[in-house]
Amino acid sequence: MYPAAFGTRLAAGLVGPLVKRLFVREGPGAGLVDRPVRLSALVSFRGEKRTLGERELRKLVRELVERGARETPAAETELDAVTDALHRTLHALGDLDLDDVQAVQLGHEALAARLHEAAGGDANLRHLGTDAEALHARLLHEACLHILHFFTQRSAFVARTLVEQHRRLDELASRTDLLVERTPSRLAEDTAFEERYARYTATRHSRLTIYGVDIGHAREWPLDTAYLSLTAARGGGHGPDPSSPGPPEAAPLPSAREPVEHALAGHDRVLLRGVAGSGKTTLVQWLAVTTARQERLTGRLAHLAGRVPFVLPLRSLTRSGARLPVPGDFLTAVGCPLAGSQPPGWAERVLSAGRGVLLVDGVDEVPAEERARTRRWLCDLLAAFPRNRWLVTSRPSAVQEEWLGGEDFTEFSLSPMTNRDVSLFVRRWHEAGDADPALGEALLDAVRTKQDLGRLVTNPLMCALVCALHRERRGFLPRGRKALYDAALSMLLERRDRERELTVELDEESQVELLQRLAYWLIRNGRAEMSHADAVHQLERLLPAMPYVANLGPAEEVLSLLLDRSGLLREPAPDAVEFVHRTFQDHLGARAAVEERDFDVLVGHAHLDQWEDVLRMAVAHARPDERARLLRGLVERGDLEAEHRSRLHLLAMACLEHAPKLDPRVRTEVERRAGELIPPLNFQEAAALAGLGPIVLELLPRSEEVEDEQTAACVLYTAGLVGGDAALPLMTTYHGRGWQCRHQLGQHWSNFDTDGYASEVVRHLCADGDERASVFVRSPEELSALARLGGHSNVNLSGDFTPEQILQGRRRAAPAGPVPAREQRDR
Repeated sequence: MYPAAFGTRLAAGLVGPLVKRLFVREGPGAGLVDRPVRLSALVSFRGEKRTLGERELRKLVRELVERGARETPAAETELDAVTDALHRTLHALGDLDLDDVQAVQLGHEALAARLHEAAGGDANLRHLGTDAEALHARLLHEACLHILHFFTQRSAFVARTLVEQHRRLDELASRTDLLVERTPSRLAEDTAFEERYARYTATRHSRLTIYGVDIGHAREWPLDTAYLSLTAARGGGHGPDPSSPGPPEAAPLPSAREPVEHALAGHDRVLLRGVAGSGKTTLVQWLAVTTARQERLTGRLAHLAGRVPFVLPLRSLTRSGARLPVPGDFLTAVGCPLAGSQPPGWAERVLSAGRGVLLVDGVDEVPAEERARTRRWLCDLLAAFPRNRWLVTSRPSAVQEEWLGGEDFTEFSLSPMTNRDVSLFVRRWHEAGDADPALGEALLDAVRTKQDLGRLVTNPLMCALVCALHRERRGFLPRGRKALYDAALSMLLERRDRERELTVELDEESQVELLQRLAYWLIRNGRAEMSHADAVHQLERLLPAMPYVANLGPAEEVLSLLLDRSGLLREPAPDAVEFVHRTFQDHLGARAAVEERDFDVLVGHAHLDQWEDVLRMAVAHARPDERARLLRGLVERGDLEAEHRSRLHLLAMACLEHAPKLDPRVRTEVERRAGELIPPLNFQEAAALAGLGPIVLELLPRSEEVEDEQTAACVLYTAGLVGGDAALPLMTTYHGRGWQCRHQLGQHWSNFDTDGYASEVVRHLCADGDERASVFVRSPEELSALARLGGHSNVNLSGDFTPEQILQGRRRAAPAGPVPAREQRDR
């Protein structure tokens, strides 16, 4: 029998009358004459107002035990022991130092625990068996529930509660007044500093660097104009694990994507993963500025009201192995010029009040061996200041899943830019750069028709570089990532100065030689920043081999030239040097590694996330025989090391994209190892395969080659994440499969051309009419297309829609009847 049913039967028959007889009747009023009114003064078997004797109490308890024994198992021989124990427990009511208001505030479970302890604790139950002890616990909890119910019905209780509330409010007001009287200067000082700090933060982070707009134009855009709202998927977007037991219907559906800036709205602590250039740092800037300005903080942004942002870039905090700061040193550690005027203890007071928004950027930029120390630092701060909002960012593979799961962090992953995002970004870029709009439209046509180009523009950084190169080369673009990077370096290193009519003191080739030495040093040491002294030392070692550069001056002056003119190096703080983006560091460092023939070093570090892009670029820079050596090394090491096998074999497969010329035998070996990982058996494997890009589409099986429905859903998940025109033929082969496949077909619309996908895929979903499979709509264009197709019975709206658009879409698309319960709108 369920405990709830057990309690209901007892309440109707016996517990209520018993409770009424346990307590004396009170007179009218608030009961304030005898303050405080303790339970010992209310029980009827104690004091002068005795109406219920010990014998009568035991008799009622015995009847209660016998009634309860009919509803729950207990040995007949133990009823006397249960009666004795419960009698002692209820008798302890007279020993509690509580009044009725305090007892009600405790709640029935806490009151039962108090009575249990007052009656001797577990010693009172030492003669009871398991079933008898359970009977005692249930009877005690039910009795306490009715006791508190009885108290709330007493005429004096309501009056006493109001009086008690007034007392506490008066006490709170008095204490607050006393605090204000004691610390008026401190409060005023904190408020004044907070206003200065907010203005500084809003100004400091209000501009966004968009690479490529710096040829004849300002390098930075106002954040308000440049910020592009991207989406994120909960839990990395991996969806359910089809290998788990149970029917398919029991598995949760893959996570829908939502605007990433809303991630903190429903979660106090978020770990955000995203690839290089995907917009993690831009999001940190946007949250910092939005919080500092305290404007328009309504709806999904209301959680930022009254809060103070702290931007904590880990690359700066961990510079040269520095000790991670305590809150009082946050501003000093990030080089804030207001640090010296910060009131003593201000940061601690903000965090203790739970008003902080801590934006911890770049776990992946901390050396791998120091990430455990970084996690301990985060955990210490969380333990000391638990009530704040946290956003921690990282590259996807820098830390394992649930790295902060024990600290109640929710994981999100930034999604690649959709076709709509790319179109919006390209048009904004050309508008900000005063470029011909027709040039932007021509670029968008090229992105839609050329697969290799479309694969590159999936994040803001690469999209900006492609825009800049397309404009600079008057519509001509190189093919492939390496060629694109090489062209971007040429543009930034030499043509930038020439177009500005500046004297070119360092030619492009010399700058590349110097920069790749610095980049490789950073990669070998697992760092994203180096000290000024380390940079000078590396250049000093190289200058004897470069007499032309040496004639320009000592290494200090050469470093200054690189910082001033290259566009690739910057000084984020005094005595610190870094690349403007990790992408350039990896590209140049890989070139240096190949020139040094450090192939064993590359293979030996291939399992580390910080070396993944280095390996890919090394294969691109290498000659055919050197590529074969690198790829054989990855395959052989994966064969020997089971813990790294999947990672190394998938990385080798990813490197094939950058190996236009390669020994066919090596290519076959790599593809055979990758074939053992295809088709994916769960959504985690599917997401990993999708990260390889369109090259994996050639290896994924068509519908007729897959019998298992869950495996088919995983294949579709992989292809859907890759997206683009190349994935569409594969997706269309899965028409007519089960609801899981139809659901996958419905959730990836935004990764394809809107009209093409509507015609080839969504049209069939609407005709099928399977209510278990959702159609995910993330743009007004998709909503209009769905309406033209006649609609679907299960639509998931996720994006920035106006009420008019939703109503129009419902009128045109929805069948007659109520709106499905699962349809939603995120704004």
